[in-house]
Amino acid sequence: MTLALGVLLGTGVCLVASPWLWPTAAGRAGSPGPAERVRGWLARAGFERVPVAVFVVLCTALGVAAGSVVAALLPVPALAVLAAGVGALVPVAVVSSRGRARRRMLRAAWPDLVDHLVSAIRSGRSLGDAVAGLAEVGPAELRTAFADLGRAVESTGLLDPAFDDLKRRLGDPVADRIVETLRLAREVGGTELPSVLRALAAALRQDAAVRSEVEARQSWVVNAARLGVAAPWVVLLLLSARSEAAAAYNSPAGLALLGVGAVVSVVAYRIMVALGRLPDERRWFA
Repeated sequence: MTLALGVLLGTGVCLVASPWLWPTAAGRAGSPGPAERVRGWLARAGFERVPVAVFVVLCTALGVAAGSVVAALLPVPALAVLAAGVGALVPVAVVSSRGRARRRMLRAAWPDLVDHLVSAIRSGRSLGDAVAGLAEVGPAELRTAFADLGRAVESTGLLDPAFDDLKRRLGDPVADRIVETLRLAREVGGTELPSVLRALAAALRQDAAVRSEVEARQSWVVNAARLGVAAPWVVLLLLSARSEAAAAYNSPAGLALLGVGAVVSVVAYRIMVALGRLPDERRWFA
């Protein structure tokens, strides 16, 4: 009876974990790999020209440099290891911060871009010319993408591949919605495209206003999380300069304390950041 219950329990655990342990061939083919996800993450921050290998080498180099500096200044190997981990995460934090700033910039710029797009379409310009014309009025970070779309349409005469490349380079959910709206209007026709785009611009302005107000009120949560995580470790670095404190931290109990403190700091910081940040819109048309 005990053996049967054990087999039944193991079978249940295997069935529960099977979607992650043995994904289907369709799921493996349709889902992007780690390199593709990192490449898309870099593109959303404006670093689409940075190879993934270069980014990984940069993280490794900064981690080794930070660990070496701390190891040379403080006689606590565990702190050197933690410093190496923090140094390796600095590029990740920079890319994430730039990605959030870029999303805020795009969120504020898209309503005006949609208005310019509506004006161009109502004036009789084709869809390709209307989108390419945004290179003259859009933000500096987006003008290159729109100009490249115009050159691609002129050289090939194909709009769909140019739209796909624009979506990949911008990596923005609002851009995906606009591009798919234009693609649908081009395929099925109709005269409601300006009205749809104007309604989309109004919704984007309302969403940007609400997000700006909420983010301004919740910014103190993120700042408090950063201060709360950094302050104890700064004090610990100052204490480690003393020989008796270094000896205590090099003991098994001290190493356990540093490990537990690092885990608690990371978990607490992630919780505070999650509480103080609004969820980003997903790319349903990527």
